[in-house]
Amino acid sequence: MESYIEEIIRQALDEDIQSGDVTTQAIISDEVLGRGKFLIKADGVIAGLNIAKNVFEMIDDKLDFKVLIPDGGKVKVGDIVAEVVGKASSILTAERTALNFLQRMSGIATLTNGFAERINYTKAKILDTRKTVPGLRLVDKEAVLLGGGQNHRIGLFDMFLIKDNHIEIAGSITNAVNACKEFQQKKNLKLRIEVETKNLEEVKEALTCNVDIIMLDNFKTDLMRKAVALINGKCKVEASGNINIENVKEVAETGVDFISVGALTHSVKALDISLEVELIK
Repeated sequence: MESYIEEIIRQALDEDIQSGDVTTQAIISDEVLGRGKFLIKADGVIAGLNIAKNVFEMIDDKLDFKVLIPDGGKVKVGDIVAEVVGKASSILTAERTALNFLQRMSGIATLTNGFAERINYTKAKILDTRKTVPGLRLVDKEAVLLGGGQNHRIGLFDMFLIKDNHIEIAGSITNAVNACKEFQQKKNLKLRIEVETKNLEEVKEALTCNVDIIMLDNFKTDLMRKAVALINGKCKVEASGNINIENVKEVAETGVDFISVGALTHSVKALDISLEVELIK
């Protein structure tokens, strides 16, 4: 993962800098030293400081980056979460890329934490989805973890998730599950199998297939309760579809094990954070 994150940072810096930060080069000499303070301008959960640190170090490994409030910590307006000291030109060149990661990840962590805290009296856990920015999946999913959620699957490779289109082409849930089990045995894999269901009849069929997780997709909460009772602990249950901060408590109270929320990563609002730089004389 570390090399993957480094490559993401490198690409982000290349995108921004290309042939050089001409404004900074024109105005600030390399002898000028500065101190940058990351100022929180909205309450939330901080996430991405380690990545921000890597951004600065990739620009200038002599910069001194100090974390004051660790990733996953709750922050409020006026908090200083980190400081960076060194060449002012290096700080300014790295500023926007570092903030882009930090603000997005903190926004994801903050939203995730809002969901998680609303249902912390139940057994349900908040899951993310694959609805992430292309190329930033591991970054987005790390932010979900820091906000108190859990990762569902990283991609198409680490879990069988049989969705409606798979079922349509296979002919039935049973056919699709059997095909996955045969593939798993042939390839000597040990991956979980989850099936998406749209109604109680499909839940009943999925139960006969001995899967690990049954997803209740766009179920009303009264129907969700019936499905949870029908499953009766024979496998884990995930609720999915049209779940928001207003109805998540009602969903969690049905007895499901997991609640997946695509909005954690596809509709996130960046947390307001600024970098205030001062001259060191």
